[in-house]
Amino acid sequence: MNEQNLKPSGYKFTDEDRKKAKRARQENLLKKKAFSEIFDALLGKTVKDKKGEEITVAEAMAMKMVEKAMKGDTKAFEVVRDTNGQKPVDKVMIAEVDQNVIDEVESAVLGDN
Repeated sequence: MNEQNLKPSGYKFTDEDRKKAKRARQENLLKKKAFSEIFDALLGKTVKDKKGEEITVAEAMAMKMVEKAMKGDTKAFEVVRDTNGQKPVDKVMIAEVDQNVIDEVESAVLGDN
């Protein structure tokens, strides 16, 4: 964090501050768009596979990841799984529940009277 950029509590941003921030956001968006276009172009290029057939760079990368996963590389397995839309949900819920509620639910589930 750059402490020189921190503003004191209660600081009122000027119109010039807002304009600078807006320009910075626009520049970042343009950079992201440029990188996205570059990667799209590179991933769409064709290369020859081991059999001499032409495939896209994206296909070659996917095949290499699958090969690594099949050889036991767990990180490659996770990338392939997650990219394929099969990532498990990462949710943890922590809540305080009254013991009486827990007892009632257990009774209902177990059929106790």
